[in-house]
Amino acid sequence: MSDFLIKSTITLFVLLAVYYLFLEKEKMHVFNRFYLLFSLVFSMVIPFITIEVIQEIAQPVINPGNIQILQGNAVVLEKTNYLAIGLWSLYAIITLVLALRFISNIIKISSKIKLNSPIDYKNAKLILLHEKTLPHTFLNSIFINETEYNNREIEAELYTHELTHVTQKHTLDILFIEILKTIFWFNPIFIFYKKAIQLNHEFLADEKVVKSYNNVPFYQSLLLSKADENQTFYLASNLNYLITKKRLLMMTKTTSKTKALLKKAMLMPIVATLLFLLCTKVVAQETNVKKETTPKKPGNLFKTYYDKTTFKIKDEKGKIASEKKYDELTPIEKKAIPSILSKQKKLPTNEELMATLSKGAAEVIEIDTFRPENQLVKKGENDVYNTAGITEKPDFPGGIEKFYQFVGENYKTPSQPNLKGKVYVTFTIEKDGSLSDIKSIRDIGFGTGEEAIRVLKICPKWIPGKLNGVPVRVMYSLPITLHSKS
Repeated sequence: MSDFLIKSTITLFVLLAVYYLFLEKEKMHVFNRFYLLFSLVFSMVIPFITIEVIQEIAQPVINPGNIQILQGNAVVLEKTNYLAIGLWSLYAIITLVLALRFISNIIKISSKIKLNSPIDYKNAKLILLHEKTLPHTFLNSIFINETEYNNREIEAELYTHELTHVTQKHTLDILFIEILKTIFWFNPIFIFYKKAIQLNHEFLADEKVVKSYNNVPFYQSLLLSKADENQTFYLASNLNYLITKKRLLMMTKTTSKTKALLKKAMLMPIVATLLFLLCTKVVAQETNVKKETTPKKPGNLFKTYYDKTTFKIKDEKGKIASEKKYDELTPIEKKAIPSILSKQKKLPTNEELMATLSKGAAEVIEIDTFRPENQLVKKGENDVYNTAGITEKPDFPGGIEKFYQFVGENYKTPSQPNLKGKVYVTFTIEKDGSLSDIKSIRDIGFGTGEEAIRVLKICPKWIPGKLNGVPVRVMYSLPITLHSKS
């Protein structure tokens, strides 16, 4: 919601500032009317527009076996936010009061129309009122004083002025802005939009009168004579709305077609800039890059190569402890198989390698994983392992459920209603049990990934994983499921 309000308010402010600086003083009132209505609609739509810009990032290929997905999720439940409930309740109450006021005013105007016999007048209806009033318009009804009508004291220019409001449907503009003011009552910028729209309506009506009667001095004097009767009608178009120097000067002002066209064209880059600044989202897309120093070894050919071979596995004392086929070997035992190329003086070509593989291996091969050259963990090495390649898996003190409990108790969900989804983070369990290289690989926005990283940085030490009794570094991945209460 905050993102919507920020983006819409920025758009409203920028477009209104452009109107006051470049458009209001120009005699292109039809375009200005469209511009003001477009600004309101565009500001409501722009928060929902997303323009994704894909940015490719080179990322070395990681063997999927290096990442261990834990069985289970750390589920975070958001606590009830009473402040948010209170603010939303206050908003609902004030909005309801303003909505009732809006409906009440429409009912009052409708009652006036029903209680007084209308008189057909061109495309409108004249509503004769007993009380003293200035001419004003609501939809296709023009409200005037009955005595002045009967005594023919209302000038033809005033009828034309009000009839312009009817034919151009200015009331619909006012109803639209009033609905927005009712919903977004806390945003004062809509007050300025209503004033700009109403003044533009008067410019349009004045322009029609000037073209029809071609007597600007008389019409200006007529408006000034009515200026003392300063009545304001909430939902109606008013004859006497803002009788200021602006209206009087506009009647004699001219704007060249070239100037008008240039100012209209200027709006395109402004709208484009708003879209770029408020709607552009950079999406990182990883491009896998493999570094290869030797030809690829086709796994199915290795399986065929060792298909008839029996592997005899030695224990710590060098005695044969078991016999296995190739598919039964552990990753450590496969790494201890003597290299096919160990007796070659130079690297073979692809054709020579394929020919060697097609011949098949010896019937019996002995494997000693305890020989120094076959040990994966050596002094000073910092290799990162997966759980499939070690003899003792790392664990959290008290068990993995205690770890999920720690994450759930310390994770603070953002104040975003109905927030649901998963956050994926990876981390390395060091030899001393501490967590390092903590990364958020996917989140659902609103700072959820950053919060997961913060929690893991304060996590207690784990019991490290071991390979043949020696602590090693192990990589893990953790999915955090978020369930935010509405």
